[in-house]
Amino acid sequence: MATFLSGMITAGYLIAALFFLRFWKRTSDTLFATFGVSFALFAISQSLSVSFDFLHDDKTTVFVLRLLGFALLLAAIARKNLSKT
Repeated sequence: MATFLSGMITAGYLIAALFFLRFWKRTSDTLFATFGVSFALFAISQSLSVSFDFLHDDKTTVFVLRLLGFALLLAAIARKNLSKT
């Protein structure tokens, strides 16, 4: 059951990434591209967690990918709010 739910979470991350990348293609706003890449990183970390049976998230690889994704999100939001346009 945990594997199934993790697969659903991974699919949700991928769908969110595709939506943001579609908006980026339409508007050319780097905020959307960064959000798309971040959600893709979340999907990769979730799929690694399931593939290698890291369901307790005790592996550094999973943490580093998630940290990178959140750091990208924070940097994109800060850049967007601090820009003059």
